[in-house]
Amino acid sequence: MSTPTREVGIVGFGAYVPRRRIRSEEIAAVWGADADAYKRGLGLAEKSVPARDQDTITMSVEAALHAIRRADIDPAEIGGVYVGSESHPYAVKPSGTLVAEAIGATPEVHCADLEFACKAGTEAMYVALAMVSAGDGPYALAIGADTAQGAPGDAAEYSAAAGAAAFLMGSERVLAVCERTYSLMSDTPDFWRREGQFYPVHAERFTGEPAYMDHVVRCAEAIMAAAELAPDDFAWVVFHQPNGKFPLRVAKRLGFTPAQVEPGHLAPLLGNTYSGSAPMGLSAVLDVAKPGERILLCSYGSGAGSDGFIFRVTEHIEAARDRAPHTRAQLADHPIYLSYAQYAKMRRKLRVH
Repeated sequence: MSTPTREVGIVGFGAYVPRRRIRSEEIAAVWGADADAYKRGLGLAEKSVPARDQDTITMSVEAALHAIRRADIDPAEIGGVYVGSESHPYAVKPSGTLVAEAIGATPEVHCADLEFACKAGTEAMYVALAMVSAGDGPYALAIGADTAQGAPGDAAEYSAAAGAAAFLMGSERVLAVCERTYSLMSDTPDFWRREGQFYPVHAERFTGEPAYMDHVVRCAEAIMAAAELAPDDFAWVVFHQPNGKFPLRVAKRLGFTPAQVEPGHLAPLLGNTYSGSAPMGLSAVLDVAKPGERILLCSYGSGAGSDGFIFRVTEHIEAARDRAPHTRAQLADHPIYLSYAQYAKMRRKLRVH
């Protein structure tokens, strides 16, 4: 748990959502499943799908460019680029160097690829905030991004979506000051993918309790207690969104209202973007948040752990937010709906040996 030694926080933010989607009914029809049961159980209607020429790196670049545009800075000033993902394209070759090169941050930049299941994105945010707070550079870029990874016919195929969110951390013209951070971890084996496995595996009995619910609730309670704040002190709250129902359930348990969860509740429209899930929700909230409002962000990553952040929005948000596309606007921007055959081909689910 920590409080930054000086006022640092988000100086630019951006998200990227692929236009291609697949509806739950389309997946269910192929596997003879009850689409309505999945929609009721998961609270998801469709999910985003990357095109064949899109991956974690390309989506990260798009989101990063939006963040840089909002910050209105020279990317050569960025001292760190940190990419959190479950789906880095290379086993041995960093995503961060490609992103840094594409946005113009090289060569004087520190890069690292991060992994912690669905909280790899907030892990990157934690590192970027620490770097700037320590005075190791004027700006650091944190990205959470993932592609759709779900085994054919598995429940994750209905939810595993694609997207990216990027946050540029700095100490000047801060849009949202980070007032406090907190992290909580345990060895809870609810979801994993061994080296060489193409799809992740989940222990379903652990997914809700004691995995997601226990970690998120404890993290949220601890950071609010340390900051001497209560749910009523926050205008907005953002949780990791493995499906459409878990965030609402944990919000109710903690004493937040459904109105505080919106508009960061994107899962029903987007699916679960894994490492980008909570960060993308934060991006959507920053699109509408007003100066003086507080935001609680609490991620979750299988394995397991949660990162908590308290942000306070400043007056600088008004001038910056319309410099790049809003997150929810991208969801509604001429989506292209795929058949299962198109989706399977695009995601290389049909593999020839």
